[in-house]
Amino acid sequence: MHQVGIWEQDEGLYEAVRRRISPGLARLRSGRHPAELAGEPLELLAIAPGATGWAGAGVVECRTVLLPGSAGPLARALRTGQAVSYGTSPKDTLTFSSLEGRQICLALQRELVTLEGTVVEQQELVLPFPLEESPLPFLAVAGTLLLLGVPPEELGRL
Repeated sequence: MHQVGIWEQDEGLYEAVRRRISPGLARLRSGRHPAELAGEPLELLAIAPGATGWAGAGVVECRTVLLPGSAGPLARALRTGQAVSYGTSPKDTLTFSSLEGRQICLALQRELVTLEGTVVEQQELVLPFPLEESPLPFLAVAGTLLLLGVPPEELGRL
């Protein structure tokens, strides 16, 4: 079972990931500040776009971090082996190429290595997009699921 920390304010990442993973895949922990996620090494730390408290980030130990591209300097403060970014920049690993109505085209700009070591190739995925959601937290949830090993073709069914 994967140890996953979700650092967020009120974006709803924890609930969105919890609803979409199969039981036994991951033990999820949520915190509004990095100190709430310290103490036990994490395999994955997913950071929401609205996360605050960066000064305390050095206390979190994680194998992989998923973070907003705008928070790139934060990756240097963390004790991590792999950083994966999401956002609107072409430099981000996970971005979207279009957002139209109830569909979003999620673009994986470069290959991604899951927690199990499987490589997910560069690709674009057209996914259903709830109108009430914000694109950046949506990317964070999708990135978390991909890193947990949910196959890309299943993201649209979740």
